[in-house]
Amino acid sequence: MVALDSSANIELRRRVAREAAHLLYIGAEKEYKQAKRRAAENLGVNIFPSNLEVAVELDKIAEENEGATRQERLVQMRREALRLMKILEKYSPVLVGSVWRGTIHHKSDIDINVYHDQPEEVLTALEQVGIQIVEKGWITMTKGGEWQRVYRTLVRLQSNEEAEIIIRNPAEYGVKEKCEVYGDIISGLTIHELEKVLSKNPTQRFVPF
Repeated sequence: MVALDSSANIELRRRVAREAAHLLYIGAEKEYKQAKRRAAENLGVNIFPSNLEVAVELDKIAEENEGATRQERLVQMRREALRLMKILEKYSPVLVGSVWRGTIHHKSDIDINVYHDQPEEVLTALEQVGIQIVEKGWITMTKGGEWQRVYRTLVRLQSNEEAEIIIRNPAEYGVKEKCEVYGDIISGLTIHELEKVLSKNPTQRFVPF
């Protein structure tokens, strides 16, 4: 019997993580849990790596396939995010997701949280400056292991990049949340913080590895 901490087991975990990351990268799966389950099935094993292990492999795959253009796109997406956040400045926007982390890949979009109790007002602010709203409506999502109902809108920018804007309860602003992928606190970037990053180190990463 192979010990759990053996090199063979470590390699199997890495292979499952790599396969799960591949499924996420090509868009065959959208969520880490389903990607890991399908990866284990594809490889015929009963081993499930952590979300962090999958994230590390996904980052490697993106770097291998996209190279220098990945960093160029990251800077551009952060600039696009800043412009969008300034439009929504009165709603305390915070950049989160892979554009904040610096771990984008070819399917990544811009993720921004805003805080207001009237989603229609936020939509109007977007429409007034000609931003195309692709989708809008209430969704249920998990935060810290609990289900929450939030308002989500997907917009398309002039650059053709897409941004997902989550409109959250103002009482939630500043509340610390643990990331289900990286295991750290989701701090994100405010307008001022993003401006600082873009001026000093535009490709800076915010990951625990």
